[in-house]
Amino acid sequence: MSNKFPLAPGITLAATPLGNIGDATDRLRGAFASADVIAAEDTRRARSLASALDVEISARVVSNFDHNESDRVRELLDAARSGRRVLVISDAGMPVVSDPGLTVVATAHDEGLPVTCLPGPSAVTTALALSGLSVGKFAFDGFAPRKSGQRRAWLESIKNEDRAVCFFESPHRIAATLQDAAEVLGEDRRAAVTRELTKTYEEVRRGTLGELAQWAADGVRGEITVVLDVAPPMSEDPDSMVDEVEALVGSGVRLKDACRQVAEERGIAKYREVYEAVLRNRREAE
Repeated sequence: MSNKFPLAPGITLAATPLGNIGDATDRLRGAFASADVIAAEDTRRARSLASALDVEISARVVSNFDHNESDRVRELLDAARSGRRVLVISDAGMPVVSDPGLTVVATAHDEGLPVTCLPGPSAVTTALALSGLSVGKFAFDGFAPRKSGQRRAWLESIKNEDRAVCFFESPHRIAATLQDAAEVLGEDRRAAVTRELTKTYEEVRRGTLGELAQWAADGVRGEITVVLDVAPPMSEDPDSMVDEVEALVGSGVRLKDACRQVAEERGIAKYREVYEAVLRNRREAE
């Protein structure tokens, strides 16, 4: 059977199934069949995937992972420059998104080499869609910090985030991370923990951080993606802080520094809302 979806020369990123082989596209099969070079996070898993897709590969399969990507990039770009078809994949989901591939893509763009992408499965967008939370705007933060102190500092930085926040976590650390999140963000903050997406034992657990921390205390297995809901609306109106800011300014504090100080004291992440309230009040007073 002829290949209807051969790769073009250059660099091609391709998303691979998260766990359900049925999510593989015909374009992915065509990519495996027509590639000259396959740069894989794990060469054995790449060959197993090709076998599961019933595709015979003739490409040279080389490893491309976090610790060798900087050394591998020149080889891959030279192959693309000579007209070869280079396929870049990760073990599951989309390359570059907390997976190898960025160095190859960035350098290829810098050197004017063609780069394209075969869209497909992504744990990030799948978890967001399944969460049932306010994900119209979202931020993806990769893996949560491993150490509790750094993790709590990161949680403090997103405490008043007005976008949903999606991140990956290890099953060995998820209980501690949810406990830290409940303590820093508040036990009532809503979240969703998704595990084993697209696989037989897929699970979506929604609830408050307090409920989820209690649930995870007994242990959670599998590949985990977490979605935190947006921060609740500010309980204080920035206009109510204008007098306090002006008092600081009157004592010699620079306006922006005064706005930042008052915002931090009131637990508001973005001091600019206070700053704009002060400017608005000054205009109205003229």
